[in-house]
Amino acid sequence: MRAMKAGLTFRLATAALAVAAVLAGCSTNPITGRSQLIGLVSEGEAVQGSTKAYQQMMADLDKKQKLEKSGEKDSPRTQKIQQITDRLIAQAIKFRPNSASWRWEVRVIDDPKTVNAFCMAGGKMAIYTGMWEQLKATDDELAQVMGHEISHALLDHTRERMSVARASDVGVQILAAAAGVGNLGGQLMQNAAVVAIGLPNSRESEAEADAVGIQLAAHAGYDPHAAVTLWDKMSKLADGGRMEFLSTHPSPENRAAKLKEFGAKLEPAYQAAKTNPPVAQRYVNLPVVRVGGSNERVVEPPLGANERIVRPAPTSSN
Repeated sequence: MRAMKAGLTFRLATAALAVAAVLAGCSTNPITGRSQLIGLVSEGEAVQGSTKAYQQMMADLDKKQKLEKSGEKDSPRTQKIQQITDRLIAQAIKFRPNSASWRWEVRVIDDPKTVNAFCMAGGKMAIYTGMWEQLKATDDELAQVMGHEISHALLDHTRERMSVARASDVGVQILAAAAGVGNLGGQLMQNAAVVAIGLPNSRESEAEADAVGIQLAAHAGYDPHAAVTLWDKMSKLADGGRMEFLSTHPSPENRAAKLKEFGAKLEPAYQAAKTNPPVAQRYVNLPVVRVGGSNERVVEPPLGANERIVRPAPTSSN
């Protein structure tokens, strides 16, 4: 009986702590004005956890030879998606200036049967070759996909899902720490990042990413009307049971009608960007710049810098 009471007390305490943490973790998004559960995971934790999860995922895919070439011998699709995301990121920074300091990366995953893409916290992106092979997506439609995914990161949707993933663990963590079990925070953040990209977005989050993503694409010089054709293609593909993307991106109410409305309003911005395209700037997959000799250390770039800089370590004086 005592054991049962102790177990019940533990579960109630865990639940109470989790509820308290959730309530304390809500804050208002400055871009959308919506209250989000993001306080359980700091921005630094979200970016660090996503970076580690992304690196592990890409390393595993590389071992399986599932990544298209990136570097000096980029594949045509890799080159294209880098060009598209560079233009989108230039606009994303205007929405969220601190994203200029993110280490933006994008890879093309060689999986022609999968129609999917994602952008994790901190700008870690990937797109599957099924977008070309199955969906036959145009450049304008690819810009809509990546603009939508980038918007999820800009609007802290990844961090929100990581907080949701962590919410069920937070009470156990607190009680475990009190009992002297130890700190599992770092590993939990990496796990939460993996879980986050697999969790379905809410329809509210999808509507927000639709609204911001189509703006990023239009101001970057990509046809906003392609958003309608993109989702129409996805819906038709989903009818054939081949649509993984929609399993994590549920359709908000009246998506097509709202995208048409957005497209009409953004037509002038699109035409202006098309007539006078912004100067291209490189943001994704930037190489490390090395300065000096063999005795080197890494120096983090300031906000807005577009290179990873490695400078010589100071030598000791006699």
